[in-house]
Amino acid sequence: MAEETRNVFISHVHEDDDGLGKMKELLGKRGFNIRDGSINAEKPNNATSPEYIKSQILAPRIQWAGTMIVYISPETRNSPWVNWEIEYAHRLGKRIVGVWAHGAAQCDVPDALDQYADAVVGWNSDRIIDAITGHVNDWRTPEGDLRTDRPITRYSC
Repeated sequence: MAEETRNVFISHVHEDDDGLGKMKELLGKRGFNIRDGSINAEKPNNATSPEYIKSQILAPRIQWAGTMIVYISPETRNSPWVNWEIEYAHRLGKRIVGVWAHGAAQCDVPDALDQYADAVVGWNSDRIIDAITGHVNDWRTPEGDLRTDRPITRYSC
């Protein structure tokens, strides 16, 4: 693979900052570099107004990114920030890719990811790259198996 660089926004909880570095390193070993526009410990956000944070800090970074990556860990599920970021990326028509945290067992995912993900992949550099670039469009468990179909309630009109 030739060197390639993509602009992404990684939606995550701050407890997972360390995992973001490991994911970037994993992809970098394959010649795939990501420029991450998300907020983390290295680029902290000191604002206090949620509306200011959304409109002036997060929104421009998500707009800049070509792809939204959601780093999936047990803590991600209940983050209102992660859900807002995913919903905003969806409204912009961004590609949304879930990546299971390294060594993660399957856990509940944010509602917005469940609704809008283009792909969800395990901790595998080739699968992550293919999901970011649009070559993979399925939902996999952390072990790499296809997710089983979920029953969908249908209503007659």
